[in-house]
Amino acid sequence: MRRHSLGALVAAGLLAGGLSTSASAADLGGNCCADLEERIAELEATTVRKGNRKVSLTISGWVAEQVVFWDDGDESNAYVTGTGTTLSSHFKLTGQATIAPGYQAGYVIHVETQNVDPFAIDQDHDDAALNPSVSVLQSYWFINSDRLGKVSVGQLSHASDNTAILVDGSGSLVPANWLVIEGTSFLTLENGVRNGFTWGDFHHCGHISLGIAADCNGVPWNAVRYDSPTFGGFSVSASWGEDDFWDVAARYAGEFNGIKVAIAAAYSHQSDEAGAVDKRDSDYFQIGAFVTHVPTGLFLYGAYGHENNNNITLDPLDDGIGGEINQPDNDHWYLKAGLRRKFHELGHTVLYGEYGEYSNMISPTVIDALNANVSADSSSRIWGLGVVQEIDAAAMSLWLTYRNIDGSYNIDRGDVTGDLDELHIIKAGALINF
Repeated sequence: MRRHSLGALVAAGLLAGGLSTSASAADLGGNCCADLEERIAELEATTVRKGNRKVSLTISGWVAEQVVFWDDGDESNAYVTGTGTTLSSHFKLTGQATIAPGYQAGYVIHVETQNVDPFAIDQDHDDAALNPSVSVLQSYWFINSDRLGKVSVGQLSHASDNTAILVDGSGSLVPANWLVIEGTSFLTLENGVRNGFTWGDFHHCGHISLGIAADCNGVPWNAVRYDSPTFGGFSVSASWGEDDFWDVAARYAGEFNGIKVAIAAAYSHQSDEAGAVDKRDSDYFQIGAFVTHVPTGLFLYGAYGHENNNNITLDPLDDGIGGEINQPDNDHWYLKAGLRRKFHELGHTVLYGEYGEYSNMISPTVIDALNANVSADSSSRIWGLGVVQEIDAAAMSLWLTYRNIDGSYNIDRGDVTGDLDELHIIKAGALINF
């Protein structure tokens, strides 16, 4: 890489020198600088795609931005944001080399770039971000055997990361899935008055202490992962990571008489005791399925998740009653149905409707603030509609979506109840692959 890069720079320098010394002797026109820049870009592009003589290098990724309009019943506004951590604009460097017939070694470096994270925005912060503008999401090497499977080591998407989400083949996964992304940091209101909590406090994944509503093990970890070869549409994966977690996953994909089916399920165990967690011994099960009738384009996607948090305890924040706070178990499920058809030459159009419910995903913040170390429960719902238009010639998707979020909670101590005002979210955005 270094040798080729230096060669490209030297060639560009010689070309630039030749142009500057002969400018008086020849009429180069007004586009000489543009031609030079184009030539340099061509040289650099060739160098990047080659890698070195043994290991390939490929650059891919996407750029995704959107306009988010929101209305919490008291005020409304519109922000320009990205599409959220793990789904945001990024570039990925990948490559591999053949060790012997049937054996390969390779690497992945996945870098996210985002200035505004919709996970972090709220009524008072339109440019919020949970992570730096540029951050490394994945960085790992792997060794693969066509017959025995693949072993990967580093910061990576582990076996149960996004398991239930990624079976969604409708083309609407990025703008609409079972996570609550836009709105999760928004302050909740009761009868038009802010109550000091956020929507993330009622969509809390105890498994990893994040208010993301679902996919409760959906963040890359430093881990060792194994993926089996695919046999008859079936494959299995397993991984282990730091301090300590482990997970297993199984996947299937096939087609029968014009009906495509994809199913994936995973089980993960988490015992990381970072932050305010005094003890964590949490288990999470998730399953997702996608079915589509190819001739008509009709599709149905569904996902279900369950957290067993009986053994999660947290240090009390300031409850005045002593003791530890217990994290309740929770369930969440999501359905999306619609039509994916190619009505014109631009590309496929996706029309969908969605509905999801999230039970007992109440956070320690709410439990502690309301002195509820005895018992607490909550429920929330989402429903929405949307359209996605693919533009094949530009490897692009455009979307326009609407989502409604509402919820309630109940605290046994003092019989405290609350009904949360609805949050309305409209998104218009686009994603372009490269």
